[in-house]
Amino acid sequence: MASLLDLTSQGDVGTISDDSQLAKVKLMTPQQLYELWERQPWMSQAIALDKDVADWAALSDEEKAEIVWLMSSFFVGEERVTTQFAGIVMAYEDQSEEAYLTTQQVDEARHTQFFARYYREVFDRVGGIDAQLDKVRKDVNDAFLQLFDVHLVDACKRLVADPTDREAKVDFVTTYHMIIEGTLALTGQFFLTDFFERRGILPGFVEGFKLISQDEHRHVAYGTWYLKQACQDPALMRRMQDKLAELLPIAAGVLVPKGKDPFGEWDLLGYSSTEVNEFAFKALTRRLKVIGAGLPEVTPA
Repeated sequence: MASLLDLTSQGDVGTISDDSQLAKVKLMTPQQLYELWERQPWMSQAIALDKDVADWAALSDEEKAEIVWLMSSFFVGEERVTTQFAGIVMAYEDQSEEAYLTTQQVDEARHTQFFARYYREVFDRVGGIDAQLDKVRKDVNDAFLQLFDVHLVDACKRLVADPTDREAKVDFVTTYHMIIEGTLALTGQFFLTDFFERRGILPGFVEGFKLISQDEHRHVAYGTWYLKQACQDPALMRRMQDKLAELLPIAAGVLVPKGKDPFGEWDLLGYSSTEVNEFAFKALTRRLKVIGAGLPEVTPA
């Protein structure tokens, strides 16, 4: 059995390019993921942003609007996840899992801090984080709000009410680790980073975003591990599949610019909807293969 410690330094099967390797994967445990977290420290306040300020001033208003729209989803998403993560921390099943889950909540707070700093120093969105978020929330679309403010919040509330509720834990991990991070966040990160690197602009953001992505691969690795264990129970496997079927039509709209049909043709920073959807589809299906599941049948919303 090949270990993800050997296959990738980030611990996430989504970084494996050869599907044939998926059957050989031995998933990292929460203890191993905690130890990996200790080896991957970084500081949100230490990244140089001087060139980003100059690059941002040189962009057209149209480019700025599209970039801010996409970044706003990440900024609000990081805050939502930070505040809604307490439920799963309470639902730990042993000390190693508890230690790992606390690192994940710290990571989400660090990501929020990075975006707040970037909006303040580069976008000139002054004020505290709460004031920034009040403005930024106006940029996100309805699908985003439904996923983060309804489904994620509900999953957290049920775990806070009963941390031993395994169905609620499966719902949370499926919502957060599989859909929000494993499908949406890592897809958006790939295309946004690729766009900036091809243009040779905003190097501070690229540096910070790659570090955020490193954290999130580790997070998704935990979610894959947990669901593989939980889905040994056929009832919990069905629970995960039902939650995926419920959320995938909503998730399909999160990365779609306002005014565009999520089931039609659209583009994101010049990348076609086909490119974006295929990347997300492949990332999710690889993780599901490791869990031992396929994609459920989905009815469009």
